[in-house]
Amino acid sequence: MRTVRPERLAVQIDGPFVVFLIGMRVNKPWKVRAWVPAFIAMPRMLKELADYPASGFLGAEGGLGTIIQYWRSFEDLERYANSRDHEHWPAWRAFNKRVRDHRGDVGIWHETFRVEAGAYEAVYSGMPPRGLGRVGRLVPATGRRETAAQRIAG
Repeated sequence: MRTVRPERLAVQIDGPFVVFLIGMRVNKPWKVRAWVPAFIAMPRMLKELADYPASGFLGAEGGLGTIIQYWRSFEDLERYANSRDHEHWPAWRAFNKRVRDHRGDVGIWHETFRVEAGAYEAVYSGMPPRGLGRVGRLVPATGRRETAAQRIAG
């Protein structure tokens, strides 16, 4: 269990970054062969990324239905997704082959957001580090970081 930080904190991250949301929806739970391989592939990918800092992967958080990933750049995310030498490419190809004739048994979705430097705000109070606060630098939410409007204005 992560340690609770009782103070009120904001997050600071240098430069632009990417937020990548990815999820899976099991539409036909009895079709285990369709969704279990995808379900177990994501933890392998996240471990691989955590062990490979040069990938540009900053960190992730989430649960069963949705995972939030933070990346240094869209190009880093794309490079990993398309690399034949990492976990994603073979898992993606195997998923598409499995569902080719059974579209709709399991759904996969993702959304990608480029965030310009300073074009975000976050606050944490009485929380262990989470989300962007796990990949950025936590700083006191005081002075010019007191309100959401001040934090996003930079």
